[in-house]
Amino acid sequence: MSGPHHSPERAHELPLRQTASTSKSTYHRLVAGTFAADFFLVTFSLMFAQWLRFETPISQFGVQAEESMVMADYFGHFAVGVAIMMAALINFRVYSRESLLSFTTTMRNLVKASLVWIAGFLALTLVLKFDPPISRVFCGIGLLLLLTLLSIWRSILWSVISRKANASSLRQRALVVGWSKDFSRAVETFSQAGDRPFDIVGVITPPEGEFETPVPKNMPVMGSYDSLEALLQLGVCQVVLVADDGLKSTNLMSIAALCEKEMVEFKLVPTCFQVLLSGLHLEPVGGIPILGISRLPLHSTLNQVLKRGIDIAGGLVGCLLAAPVIAIFGIMIYRESPGPIFYRQRRLGANGKCFDMIKLRSMKLDAESSGVGWTVKDDPRCLKVGAFMRKTNIDEIPQFWNVLMGDMSLVGPRPERPELIEEFKEEIPHYNARHNIKPGITGWAQVNGLRGDTDLSERVRYDLHYIENWNVAFDFQIMALTFVKREGAC
Repeated sequence: MSGPHHSPERAHELPLRQTASTSKSTYHRLVAGTFAADFFLVTFSLMFAQWLRFETPISQFGVQAEESMVMADYFGHFAVGVAIMMAALINFRVYSRESLLSFTTTMRNLVKASLVWIAGFLALTLVLKFDPPISRVFCGIGLLLLLTLLSIWRSILWSVISRKANASSLRQRALVVGWSKDFSRAVETFSQAGDRPFDIVGVITPPEGEFETPVPKNMPVMGSYDSLEALLQLGVCQVVLVADDGLKSTNLMSIAALCEKEMVEFKLVPTCFQVLLSGLHLEPVGGIPILGISRLPLHSTLNQVLKRGIDIAGGLVGCLLAAPVIAIFGIMIYRESPGPIFYRQRRLGANGKCFDMIKLRSMKLDAESSGVGWTVKDDPRCLKVGAFMRKTNIDEIPQFWNVLMGDMSLVGPRPERPELIEEFKEEIPHYNARHNIKPGITGWAQVNGLRGDTDLSERVRYDLHYIENWNVAFDFQIMALTFVKREGAC
């Protein structure tokens, strides 16, 4: 074992249960204060929306029945609207530690709650036939005010919470059982994140008495597995993290039972999962909990339809705009090297399905007479016009047709040849995980300079980051960067 050792008898040097209680009390007070402020702003937003709708020049728009409303007429609407919004905020966990510590998570959940609010509010008032009838203009103004005021307030709150001392008081103190190489790497990453939910106070040895990998020198080893109960009774932590996949089920059950008895949270770190972690989901099957990757963004049917809609629209526009460019460069290609101007290449797509990817030919006709190989900088096989096309991505534009045909997407991991993949999947960890989605004309790895003869492992890491964090804004960001970033083009 490595690192300094502390016995339970010396645990008086550590913050005890009183510290854990104080931290919990601070969190509860913050939640109560935040809830009260949200309640006030939601109520104010709806009342202000009513005043704007009926007491300002906006009142000139709308049906006759809406023009004479006074504030008292809408008190019932306010009560229902506030109740629905507060329920939506609670449902989307905006008062959890994770949301309070992460501004991005908070804003995402605020938008979701606001959209659920307007849909639920309009539906409920129509079903219950409120008298007076609800004004749709009022609802629209209310939605804008809710989003604006709650966003401003939460921005101010987060700027205060994110200060180091305040954030520390919200984080839970975690004690780790065991240690592994993967967990050590994860700790290095999340320890720098301001929105991390835990602060690790120490580690104890697993039942076997030996760590899988050495513990960092700055991580205190508080004792052995047998001292866990004493440490929990002293209140050194609020959460126990088991980071050793090799523990027997009897040991895991024993730790879970001990945590339950001492009112400490128990969490298992499944380090056997190394990629697509955001998609991990626990679901019961016949009463047995099954852990697996099943909740990636593009597993959602709605997200798939949305991405496909963008692909079709972008593919149509791309084909129309590309037609004259293809004609001009097609002539230049033919003049330099008579023969086909298009180059069809077998590539592997989503779920292992092969397709023919179309490119403008940038190389000589006999470029692959000696076999398949990477394109390198100043490649002698490239045509003069081909080198320019590759640097400017012009050779890729016929792939808009592949997008329309559904073989590719505008954005995604770049597809590779099946014969190369047979080698890569054996040598590059997690290589085939990138085939969970359709390949793209451009991708997150490409705009970060990882094209051609570059580090495959790094390219895979960028591709998997894209798959885990996909959203529409991310796609548009990558498309925009494609036109300005040229690193790695050759």
